[in-house]
Amino acid sequence: MKASRKFIEHTADILFQAEAPSLKELFEQCGLALEESQLELSNVSQKEEKLITGKHKDIDRLLFDFLDDLLFYKDSEQLIFSGFNVIITKKEGEYHLKCKALGEKINRKKHEEKVDVKAITMHLFEVKKIKDGWKAQVLIDI
Repeated sequence: MKASRKFIEHTADILFQAEAPSLKELFEQCGLALEESQLELSNVSQKEEKLITGKHKDIDRLLFDFLDDLLFYKDSEQLIFSGFNVIITKKEGEYHLKCKALGEKINRKKHEEKVDVKAITMHLFEVKKIKDGWKAQVLIDI
């Protein structure tokens, strides 16, 4: 299986699905899909780096928190990311996330804005193990 992401038509919000052979690649694809829903990523340089960490016993909550952290950086520091280096481990019944997010500050002259994402929602949110890896579905409020 090759890691991938796709957008699905939804009435007022944005719904995407991602599939990947590993959790690492699933988180990277979901991060890219979230950022891609907001800006054209081909123009986003990888000048700045942020370390994002987290832990949770449920993998879906860990993904939710990761995406929420990306929105926090967009809203608080105007940072958008175009690259992710994710490490996920499982220790003592908890998943641990360590991610190096690479991007830059939003520049309205350089970056083509699409929509302003307000929040990640739990509605329709899921992460599940599939035959060839992992699949996630995420609905974002715009």
